[in-house]
Formats: sequence, C-alpha cells, structure tokens
Amino acid sequence: MTKNPLIQIQRRNGKPALPDSRVSFDEHLKMQDLDLRASKIEILQLNVGKLCNQACKHCHVDASPTRTEIIGRETIDHCLEVMRKHSIPTLDITGGAPELIPDFRYLVTEAKNSGALVMVRHNLTVMFEENQKDLPDFFAENAVEVVSSLPYFQEQQTDAQRGSGVFEKSVEALKHLNAVGYGVEQGLVLNLVYNPVGAFLPPEQASIEADFRRELRKRYGIEFNNLFTITNMPIARFLDWLRSSGNEQSYMNRLVNSFNPATVEGLMCRNTLSVDWLGNLYDCDFNQMLEIPVNVSNAQHISEFDVRELEGRRIATNSHCFGCTAGSGSSCGGAVG
Repeated sequence: MTKNPLIQIQRRNGKPALPDSRVSFDEHLKMQDLDLRASKIEILQLNVGKLCNQACKHCHVDASPTRTEIIGRETIDHCLEVMRKHSIPTLDITGGAPELIPDFRYLVTEAKNSGALVMVRHNLTVMFEENQKDLPDFFAENAVEVVSSLPYFQEQQTDAQRGSGVFEKSVEALKHLNAVGYGVEQGLVLNLVYNPVGAFLPPEQASIEADFRRELRKRYGIEFNNLFTITNMPIARFLDWLRSSGNEQSYMNRLVNSFNPATVEGLMCRNTLSVDWLGNLYDCDFNQMLEIPVNVSNAQHISEFDVRELEGRRIATNSHCFGCTAGSGSSCGGAVG
C-alpha cells in the first residue's frame, strides 16, 4: 500500500475547512436567475468508507491505508432496499477503495440481482492487494461499469500525484481489464478519469481523451471507452496544498471567473443522492466530505428515505461549488456544459 505522508486536513469550528472566496456561489446563481434544485433521483452514490491502499495528494476523501471508516451490512441493506423500492436505476460505488471493504462483493451482486447498473470507482492498483487479483473477472461476471482515475499517460505526472510506482501498476491493471474484455467488448465499459496535477482547470474533454487514447494505445496497447475530465475541488488535501503553496486565491479566482451558467442544468447533485458509510445523506460526495447534509427536515439518513422530500429539495451550496461550474463544468461523469 502507498505510504505517502498525509497532509493534515484543516478544520474550522470542528468542520472541514472551506475555500476562501470573495464571491457567493448562491449570489452567482441568483444573478443568472438560476434555482439549483434536485430532480428525480437516478443515481445513488454510495461512499463505502475511507480505507484505501493509496494516499493521493489531491484526494477529497482524505482516504488512506490507515483509515478505519468502513460501511456495515445494515447500511448496505438499507441502500439496496431503497434502490429496489424506488427503482433507482444506478448504483455508483466509491470510497476510499471500495474493493477493500468486507461486503463489497455482496453489495455488487445484490445490486446487480435487483437489476441496477453498478458503477465502481476503481483505482487500479487495488487489484494487486491481497485477495484482489480476480477483480477483473468479478467485474466482468457482473458487468460492472469500471471508472478508473489516471492522472496522465506518463509516469512522472501520475506518480507525482498518486505515489511512486502507481503508474506502472495502473498500466498493468488496465491490461488485465482489457484481457477480460473491458474497453474492448460491448457491455464491459472501462472509463478513465483525468484531473489536473496542479492548480489549473482541465483541458477540453474531447481533446484530452484523444491524447490519452492515442498514447495509451501506442505505448501500451491499452483500450478504453471514454475519458472524463474532473476539476480538482478546493477542499480537503487539495485545499491544504493550495494554501501551503500560495495558490488558493488565484485558483478560486480562476474558478469564479470561469463560472458557466450552462453547466448548472447538468450538475450531478441534481439527479444523484450521496450516502456516506454511516448512511447519512448529502447532495454530493464533496458536500459529504465537508459535512454539509441535505437541506431537508426529516430524511437525513438512508433509513429515513422519503422520495417526496428529497426530490425537488434545494441543493446546499458553498464556495467549493464553483469547482463544478467552471469552464465546461465537472461531475463524476466528466464535463457537463
């Protein structure tokens, strides 16, 4: 497992720190006559905990090999019940490294048996941990949609963000996924995620996807379906790096000045409900890490799920939300505008 030293996450008044911004996100919405509310819940994004075999410098979850927060079977069953009862079509499993939790395979197979599309945010190197080498076969047997972050198609940039040796393992893991049909056969979807190594916005998604496809194919014979670009959110470890490197204000100015009203309609918080390892509900995984709960009176926990209260709710926002509306926008599914 990666043993990079972790940045100490800053907190204010007992809560995770938010980026400093001289401009209100809500005011930006009002100026554009935009009202950010949830629509129909189409994706349940379940963060199963903070345990991970890596300790990436940009990680908004503050995940690492030393974390002990892991979802229990009772919370998993509540989520599965809600998905079945309300016909939520997609389960998006994230972490940490989801594969390391004891009930990961139970969660995947039960969700598939209920007819859901299952997506797993897979960091590639976890495949080489104990008892995980059969992950490609398990994914393929359950037609899991695999979403894997790869900072760049070269070793230096990838290892700078994720730790020494990560790029080499990632390439090997991608080859294993290709070998069982991922990125090659119909129905076995392998999507990559790119986020910048530094305090700048990602390039245009189609352009960087073409670069990755050309270089990974030429250098390593690797195939994939799509590449999504995601903006580094100014929270957690990345916020601490921005502050320690003197980049916080310039980065926030860049996000604010790049605000694109056309992205608001497609923001993931509108059709996605985020659940933490304890079952608490949030508008997105970023709000979850900032401990900003859903803006409702009663349905604060998956066991209290009330579709009438949750659909149409006003999304809770703060300065970090500029990260999702800058430029072409950003979501767990890539650019949105």
